[in-house]
Amino acid sequence: MTGNTGNTGNTGNTGNTGNTGNAGISGDSGGGWILADRADFPFSLEVTGAGAQIGTLRRAVHIRDETPGGSARKVVAFRNADAAGAASVRFDDRNWAGRWYAFRVLKQFAGQTWNTPALHNQLADILLALATPSGGTTGQAVELDTLVALARDERAAAMGEILNQDVEFITAFMEALAMTPGSHPRTFRLIHIASLIGSYAALVFKDVFERPRPSWECPALLPPVPVPGHSAFPSGHATQAHLMAACLSYAFELAGLPAADRTALGETLKALARRVARNREIAGLHYPSDSQAGEVLATAVFAVLSAHTGTPLDPASYTLRAFGDAAIKAAREFNGQLVLP
Repeated sequence: MTGNTGNTGNTGNTGNTGNTGNAGISGDSGGGWILADRADFPFSLEVTGAGAQIGTLRRAVHIRDETPGGSARKVVAFRNADAAGAASVRFDDRNWAGRWYAFRVLKQFAGQTWNTPALHNQLADILLALATPSGGTTGQAVELDTLVALARDERAAAMGEILNQDVEFITAFMEALAMTPGSHPRTFRLIHIASLIGSYAALVFKDVFERPRPSWECPALLPPVPVPGHSAFPSGHATQAHLMAACLSYAFELAGLPAADRTALGETLKALARRVARNREIAGLHYPSDSQAGEVLATAVFAVLSAHTGTPLDPASYTLRAFGDAAIKAAREFNGQLVLP
């Protein structure tokens, strides 16, 4: 991906973000340049053919109070003329960078009843099952023995992937789809949505369960990368990766891709998600049950994101309209002939 180094933007100090995954992918298509200006003759002093300085030229933007009667919240509109019927000049949806648009979806997602007692208990049962002895050994002990074996037998071979996926793995999903942020900006946005929502959901439950990291119980695991500064369960990498795979597969479905294409792409992304999760186990950062919980959580989160009451190609039918709009626009990048209602 040397041709798209601008996509990694501002990767310095990503270790300070807590390693929830994909902290390093902060740039967007075409970003990362610097424009110099002259100190003695700033560009704004250039003049038009009529002699006017271009720094005095303005596009029309009128700030209007368009609060409906009886509304408790004021409504502010930006229009190209001081009239209610004038064209809107609000910040356009397409100008939202992928990582920032994801926060619009997060705002809507956080307002839903997604953290249900049933989901909580489903995750709790994964942990409680580890406390039950089998043949005189608990599941927790078996998992630790497994991690020690993985460190011994597979870590050296997996080290390249472990290091590559430690801070971000959005690029891995882009490579699997032979895409770049420039070629598929709406798909890039959808991946960012899955990354952010997955991280948020995982951190909510990390705060609830507060499971110690494997290397705390078995220091000899000695992870080759910094141990994140938050608890282990569920795995954030697993949650994010499985949610990315689910969201992208949904876009392929909306696009109406042939079954063979959906299978080839979808199964590849599922395998990539499993591999990202397992590499965190090989590194000694997560138990297998952390990864299992991440997949369970991703499935539950995707069900909330994709919930709709009408046709899936109508953004207005989605409970989370921002997600529906993002998924549909991503689908159109895989099928330019997609007919919308």
